[in-house]
Amino acid sequence: MNGVQEFFSIVPWTIIFQYCNLLILCLLIKKFLFKPVMAVLKARQDEIDGIYDAANQDRARAAALKQDYDRHMAGAREEADQLMRSAQESASRRGDAIIGDAKAQAEGMIRRAESEIAQERVKAFAEVKKELSGMAVDIAEQMVSRELNVKDQDRLVDEFIRNAGDKA
Repeated sequence: MNGVQEFFSIVPWTIIFQYCNLLILCLLIKKFLFKPVMAVLKARQDEIDGIYDAANQDRARAAALKQDYDRHMAGAREEADQLMRSAQESASRRGDAIIGDAKAQAEGMIRRAESEIAQERVKAFAEVKKELSGMAVDIAEQMVSRELNVKDQDRLVDEFIRNAGDKA
């Protein structure tokens, strides 16, 4: 048991040396292991932060570009709408002008037709007058050339009416 007791005995100098060894080992590990590892971890963290910053900047730039694009698209839509309204107004004005011209031409044609009809009517009346006067002269000649009785007068009037129907 004595051997076991020595194995489990507490020697103060041994504990002090073990604590010193542990302290030296911790200082060496801290200096040669933790500092380089922490430097590598810090460098990685800085790199990741840089990537996140670049991503946020890219996201902000993309948002700004999207807003600019949306503004341009809204302007383009408004411009297209304005062009459509302008084209419709122009087409409407042109259509009204064409309709006005067509109405004016139709009215001119109607006036010319009415004028021609009036001229033709005047000519027809002149021809009828001319024919009637010629027939009246013929009848008067026949009456003057002979003396008429009632029977002859009726026959001449009937003949005049028949001749008038043939000449018309």
